[in-house]
Formats: sequence, C-alpha cells, structure tokens
Amino acid sequence: MVERMITIEVAYAVPEQQVLITLEMPEGVTAEQAVKASGLLSQFPEIQGRELAVGIFGAVCKPEQVLVQADRVEIYRPLVHDPKEARRQRAVKS
Repeated sequence: MVERMITIEVAYAVPEQQVLITLEMPEGVTAEQAVKASGLLSQFPEIQGRELAVGIFGAVCKPEQVLVQADRVEIYRPLVHDPKEARRQRAVKS
C-alpha cells in the first residue's frame, strides 16, 4: 500500500525574521511531528525547553492535532506583556 503524502507548512517568527518551511509529510502527521521535521527547533533553540504552543492558521490547537493537506502550523512565542495589564497601564496614562 502506498502511503499518501500531504503538503503542509510550518511557520515561526521573531521580530526580525519570519521563517516558513514547506514539508511533504505522510497523511496522519501531527502538528508536533511537523514542527520536529521542520528543523526549526534546532534553528531557534528558544523554542525548546518549554511547552510547545502551536496553532493552525491562527487557531490554537494541541500539538497532537492531526494535519490535513495545506495546513500551516504556526509556532507561538510566549507573550512578553499581558494584554490586559498593558490596557490597564494605557488607561492609567490617559
């Protein structure tokens, strides 16, 4: 039996750079497997050592999420500032 392949993308961005890797992976691949196959974990060591936060086209998902043809897995960085706290501070300044 021939294994069916799908084309997916894995994206990661830092303020000065955005990287988008296109991969051919077997059907049934998970977001976590795609991130590992992309090579981005070694290219950006700051991703390692913390829980993997990912999404597909901007919608947060679990790393175990099974991908389908043309999905784009996005690797999220931790927030630098809490959005609620930032709004509070802006309101105080007004």
